[in-house]
Amino acid sequence: MPFINSNGARIHWEADGAGTPVLLIMGHLYSARLWYPLLPALTRNHRAITFDNRGVGESDTTPGVTVEEFAADALAVLDAAGEAKAHVYGVSMGGGIAAEFAMRYPERVRSLTLGCTMLKTEQTKLDGARRLIYSLPLALARALLARSRTPESYGSAAPRDAALRDMEVLAQDRFTMRGVKAQAEAIARYATTRERAAAALTMPVLILHGHQDTAVPVAHGRELAQIIPGSRYVEFKGAAHNYLVAANEASTAAFLDFIGEADRAAP
Repeated sequence: MPFINSNGARIHWEADGAGTPVLLIMGHLYSARLWYPLLPALTRNHRAITFDNRGVGESDTTPGVTVEEFAADALAVLDAAGEAKAHVYGVSMGGGIAAEFAMRYPERVRSLTLGCTMLKTEQTKLDGARRLIYSLPLALARALLARSRTPESYGSAAPRDAALRDMEVLAQDRFTMRGVKAQAEAIARYATTRERAAAALTMPVLILHGHQDTAVPVAHGRELAQIIPGSRYVEFKGAAHNYLVAANEASTAAFLDFIGEADRAAP
């Protein structure tokens, strides 16, 4: 179980498969284990590099973390994996981290895939209800999360057996309340600009979004495609926020086709 030290935090990372490297960045609350729907197909021809963001999985929890630090953690993982460049794929909060990574370290990015995410252009604050949730004991928070998850919440096109399996994985995933609160505060404090994204994200960019996403409504994905010149946009009908489960075959195929094209076009 590899660990690295990144700016005062111990970060857990792993790599599997061989071929062109792909750096995967998971979203808020969840560990790298939640990439399981993609990994079997990805690792047939690529090296998948995954890691736990601070506050979840096996990585440390640190207060006052920023999205910029999350991006630096991703860079430290890529360095530890010995890769000069990788396809970078982030979902939800991980999409925001991936975009920041690509804007800061474009020379390390073969291509960029942004899933179920948005370009955040204004700083915000956690409202009272969310602050209350993050102050709950871990066991109670887990129980409330479990009650909020149903097969229907994955979208009308989600296979029921796949949704039930994902709910089981989520129930076992590891996080701390301090860790997920720090993640949420980092998201709230973060902001960038459309102009910066349009100017910096010149590598091949793929944007993936579920049509029935209620966590990050689909309008944000469509807007992101308009902001980034030359980006490719794919929308999954009947998929909610977790399109990796709801539209597994379609989203996997779209991603693998995209990075395959990027590899063939690379000098």
